[in-house]
Amino acid sequence: EELYEYIKEAVDISPDHPILIDKYLENAIEIDVDALSDREDVFVAAIMEHIEEAGIHSGDSACVLPPQSLSKEIKDKVISYTEKLAKALEVVGLINLQYAVYNDDVYVLEANPRASRTVPYVSKSLGIPLAKIATKIMLGKKLKDFGLTEYREPNFVTVKEAVFPFVKLPGVDPVLSPEMKSTGEVMGIDSDFGRAFYKAQESAYNHLPVEGNVMISVGRDKNKREFLPIAREFSKLGFKLWSTGGTKKYFEENGLEVGYLPKIKNEPVILDKMRKKELDLIIIIPRGSRVGSDGFIIRRSAVELGIPYITTKAATLASLKAIKSLAAGKISIHSLEGYYKKFKST
Repeated sequence: EELYEYIKEAVDISPDHPILIDKYLENAIEIDVDALSDREDVFVAAIMEHIEEAGIHSGDSACVLPPQSLSKEIKDKVISYTEKLAKALEVVGLINLQYAVYNDDVYVLEANPRASRTVPYVSKSLGIPLAKIATKIMLGKKLKDFGLTEYREPNFVTVKEAVFPFVKLPGVDPVLSPEMKSTGEVMGIDSDFGRAFYKAQESAYNHLPVEGNVMISVGRDKNKREFLPIAREFSKLGFKLWSTGGTKKYFEENGLEVGYLPKIKNEPVILDKMRKKELDLIIIIPRGSRVGSDGFIIRRSAVELGIPYITTKAATLASLKAIKSLAAGKISIHSLEGYYKKFKST
């Protein structure tokens, strides 16, 4: 229905322009790569793994450096493709490439011979001033003048998270999509992924709880199956689970104890609990984005009441790791110079 309406509007607005339809790779991993080239040599500075699956705009997806789930074979292939493309395009300076990994195949999505929004993040993560070096290369210097040769991964983890303006935009559904909605970004850094992700969420004003009540509402039956082990993990951590009818029924049939939250159109129990701060985390996986739907109202209310919310499976898994890391011990704080020293000594 949404596709029909969108195409109809697109034709009305611009009847002389065609509509491009891409094939979608479901559950593919998206990768961002920033590299430097002087025509002769190529230095791959960073391979960043997106936390959200491919299909979410790269500017809205959190990403992690170094990648957490890519095999050495996949990374070697990404490095090889990057070197070949940079040389073929005769890039002098920076190049950003985006890939999708699906069933161990690497697909090239984009190759942009320019600086990207990830350059400040990579530079701060590694202590390498990529923009400054790129400028000097454009003025005639060579990569070897800076001692930049082969790809290296840091022995710590950084996470880039997007910051969204939804609280200032009444009526906008805070669900992620191919259209970019973020207006800024923050970075978390620590010795492991969970702690780095937690710090990034804190910086983006999405304060993840370590106890309390978590609401999980999942639309499709397939997603309910995927979220069952996630719900079990939250239960093991001591969280009280709450769900709407279909999700509650499925979880209980599989041995979980779940509190009942009726649909908003029947009773405003969910909204009452949110206003009383009786829900500490909301996980609501949308079927789509429709103004006035229960999902839309819950997501908007979460934004306006300052309750942390999650709209994708990938972000839920990352948040679960972060909560586990926090429950296991206190968050540590170190200087960037300390991390750079560790990186350069390996």
